[in-house]
Amino acid sequence: MFKAVGKYFRAVWYLMTFRVTKASETLRMNPGVISANYDRVIEEKRSRLNQYKDAVSAMIAQEESKKEKLRLVTEEIEKLEKLRAGAAAKAKKLVEKYGSNPEAIKGDPDYIKCQAAFKDFSSTLAEKQQRATEIDEDLKQLVANVSGHKTQIQSLMRDLDKLKEEKHDAVADVLSASEEKQIADMMTGLSNDRTSEELRELRELRQKASASARISRELAGMDTQRAEAEFLEYAQTSEADDEFDALIGLTQKEASEPAPQQDTKIPEA
Repeated sequence: MFKAVGKYFRAVWYLMTFRVTKASETLRMNPGVISANYDRVIEEKRSRLNQYKDAVSAMIAQEESKKEKLRLVTEEIEKLEKLRAGAAAKAKKLVEKYGSNPEAIKGDPDYIKCQAAFKDFSSTLAEKQQRATEIDEDLKQLVANVSGHKTQIQSLMRDLDKLKEEKHDAVADVLSASEEKQIADMMTGLSNDRTSEELRELRELRQKASASARISRELAGMDTQRAEAEFLEYAQTSEADDEFDALIGLTQKEASEPAPQQDTKIPEA
């Protein structure tokens, strides 16, 4: 009992699902729905493409920022190299001053100052050079990434343009296929399209109207011809009778015979 009820409800569910699926498929095949769906897909792709562009724009801004950092670090490196060279040059002057007396040179406060500055400049210079190398490597990678993303964006923009063209082709194909299907169904007697039936009725009415007008024109011409033929027949008959009467002298006799005289009565006195 319960199994039978379960089977029944499953069958009803499958039937409802099938009908909904068919209705959904029919709705999706509507040209207007297809056009709207393409518009939605195109808009979504355009939105994602704009987000992609914004991300790449941020990368380009980061690229410009790294270029500026590299420029500043490079300037600092150049300055440190000059400062280190200056410290060494000043220490060299002490060598010239004291000659070949290392102890005197190293005991000079200026030598100690120049030596400390040289070490400090060298250490800072090494750090700046390392930093410049890192920035340069990051910049090269960033430039390569930006270039690749630019190429990808151009490809996506071309795909978006193709999708716009595909939308019109898809709608046209669906409309063409629908018309072909209606014609084929109409030829096989399977069409339930009211439009085709109305078109057939309109064509039949047009044919009936044309036939009625043609018959009216023909009937009007026949009446005229019949009247003319009747008049011609009377004319020919009359001429033949007159000719026959003239031939047998009936016409002349009638013309020569005097009109009958009436008796004149004398009034009584």
